[in-house]
Amino acid sequence: QVQLVESGGGSVQAGGSLTLSCATSRHTYNKAGMGWFRQAPGKEREALDVTNCYVSTNIATSVKGRFSISRDNAKNTLTLHLNNLNPEDTAMYYCAADYRDVYCYSLGLDQQRFNQWGQGTQVPVAS
Repeated sequence: QVQLVESGGGSVQAGGSLTLSCATSRHTYNKAGMGWFRQAPGKEREALDVTNCYVSTNIATSVKGRFSISRDNAKNTLTLHLNNLNPEDTAMYYCAADYRDVYCYSLGLDQQRFNQWGQGTQVPVAS
């Protein structure tokens, strides 16, 4: 069973920054495309930023310039950096992996291709 464990969530003031981490196995980290998503209260889940095994990334227009992804190869961890947060960023943030892309090349933001999900970490942003 693939495990994706998110951490780093917590309350933050508007304008602040936060770093979320997604720890997984070395196999997942090296063989699966991964991404970060969020779901705000009463809204559908949306894709934020995805990466493939070639360390290319694709970030959603809605968070471009404020959010970014980075990798920690030593810890098999995918990190999401959130900057200049506002109350509209309040959501549950999820990490996911795509095992169906055998070439681990896709940078599509479509959520349907991600077949393994973490439990999420909550980020409330106070005004």
